[in-house]
Amino acid sequence: MKVIFSHGRESGPWGTKIRYLADIAEEMGCQIKSIDYSETLDPERRVEMLLEAMPEDDPEVLLVGSSMGGYVSLVAALQHPVKGVFLLAPAVAMPGYKVQEYPVTCPVTCVHGWQDEIIPAENVLNFAKQLNITLHLIPGDHRLNDSLKAVGVLFRQFLFERLTDHRA
Repeated sequence: MKVIFSHGRESGPWGTKIRYLADIAEEMGCQIKSIDYSETLDPERRVEMLLEAMPEDDPEVLLVGSSMGGYVSLVAALQHPVKGVFLLAPAVAMPGYKVQEYPVTCPVTCVHGWQDEIIPAENVLNFAKQLNITLHLIPGDHRLNDSLKAVGVLFRQFLFERLTDHRA
């Protein structure tokens, strides 16, 4: 399985969270890729960049997105079949973003910090309820850096479930 990471608005392709989760994915036998979106702050252009980077006819792809990268991953999953989407503090229900509804058909898990000062927890609660997805609200701010171990446990479980589905 290939795991493709999408970073947030002002972070980079190999920030602390992505590197931590990429290590877990590699340890579990996955190929990893992290897109560098630093050339643009436009979320719609970032969606195009992710779609261009995705394998044409390979549904064995898992998307991981943080903040704006969560939005990017969700919108890409609407246009390309994927095995699942793992979200960290996703930029959902944000003013100025083109897509406001995300009827994805793959499994989605979301991790969000109660103290997130950028993306209100209410946005994510409503999003999770509408899609009936797994939502983990944990202590932490938008970066979730103080909760990396908890995020890692949740990611490992999500990845394990997708890999098990893959092998069945």
